[in-house]
Amino acid sequence: MARLNPIADAMGIIKNASAVGKDECIVEPASKLFGAMLGIMKENGYVGDFEFIDDGRGGQFRVHLIGKINKCGVITPRYAVKVSEMEYWETQFLPAKNFGILLISTSKGVLSHESARKEGIGGELLGYVY
Repeated sequence: MARLNPIADAMGIIKNASAVGKDECIVEPASKLFGAMLGIMKENGYVGDFEFIDDGRGGQFRVHLIGKINKCGVITPRYAVKVSEMEYWETQFLPAKNFGILLISTSKGVLSHESARKEGIGGELLGYVY
C-alpha cells in the first residue's frame, strides 16, 4: 500500500480505533513530526501515553486511547496561519469555541493553537482534534 500522507493515515488509525472503543492502537511508520503531534494531544488530554517501538524499519507508535477523541484529522493543504487569523481557522475546523485544538507547526515546534496564540507566533496548520 502506497502511503501518500503518513500523518493522515496515522490520524485515521487513531480516529477509527477510538470510534470502535479500542484502548490502544499501533501507528506506523513513526515520525518525529507525528510524535510531536501526539505529545500535544497527550498534553491536552486526548490520548494517554504513547511509546516508540523500533521495529528495524520505519518504527511504530503504540498509542493508548482514553476515549476522549470524537474526531481528528489532518488539514491539507497545510495552510499558513497568522496569529490574527487563528480564530477564522478555529471556526473552519472545530465545532465550537474552546472545544478541541488545532495542531500547528511553528518555529518553536508543534503547538496547539492556544499555545501559539499565547506565544504570539503563527505557522502551518497540521491537523485538528476534538
